[in-house]
Amino acid sequence: MDQQTEITALKNLTSIPYLDEKGCLPEELQGKIGVYAIFNQEKKLQFVGYSRDIYLSIKQHLVRQPENCYWLKTQIINRPSRTILENIRSFWLEENGEIPPGNGSEMAKWNEPINAKVTMTTAEKEEYAKSEELTQIKLLKKVARKVETEIKDKLKQRGWQEEIRFNPKMKEQGLLDLK
Repeated sequence: MDQQTEITALKNLTSIPYLDEKGCLPEELQGKIGVYAIFNQEKKLQFVGYSRDIYLSIKQHLVRQPENCYWLKTQIINRPSRTILENIRSFWLEENGEIPPGNGSEMAKWNEPINAKVTMTTAEKEEYAKSEELTQIKLLKKVARKVETEIKDKLKQRGWQEEIRFNPKMKEQGLLDLK
């Protein structure tokens, strides 16, 4: 079968809420391979990605961009094929007519660990600059925990009920990424 015929247009897919009425991600996406499109509250496309486990990927995106993750559209495939996944993603991006922020200017915010260091106060930066390594690590962990609390608060306001754990080793570098 021609790969082009397997692609479902984004406009023909049903939007599903990012979080269900119980405050959970769509469980049917656990372990599913495919392409996913993330939309904000106004249903404007924010990001198109693909994954070997859509559930884990959308969880990571929700933590990184809680204000932009309200609706999803997905196309599941049975076997991993980077070519097919990239073809679907390219088709959807072209169909959209413009590159969404998460695939363009804001790509790092969607795909990279959260950099808590950018939230450091002037006093924290000064303390960091004059401290030795162990004190720097403690300060970075403190800053990361502050950002972690802010993220968890935003998710709670959205009705999020699931547990999230960040990689403790990355906090020592002032970064937050799901474990």
